[in-house]
Amino acid sequence: MGGLALAIGLALPAAADIPPIRATELEHMVLQDCGSCHGLTRKGGLGRPLTTEALAHADREGLALIILDGVPGTAMPPWRPLLTEAEALWIADYLKGETP
Repeated sequence: MGGLALAIGLALPAAADIPPIRATELEHMVLQDCGSCHGLTRKGGLGRPLTTEALAHADREGLALIILDGVPGTAMPPWRPLLTEAEALWIADYLKGETP
């Protein structure tokens, strides 16, 4: 999906630009808000598993777009009204075990 992001001209900023205090808030959001559907241990529930293993081959830009825009026809809501593109990338990296 990263190729798709490039094809439509989406330039996602670096996740490393997230201040430490905001990173703590985003981590809490993942645990609480994402955990409410994906399970508090991220092993799945209403939503798919979000473990590092389950996302090992996922594209970080693709994950960020899913976080931002949701998945139509599913319970996955768009978070774009509440998150920046850099924050969505930070979450994608966090889920993949690659946080800065």
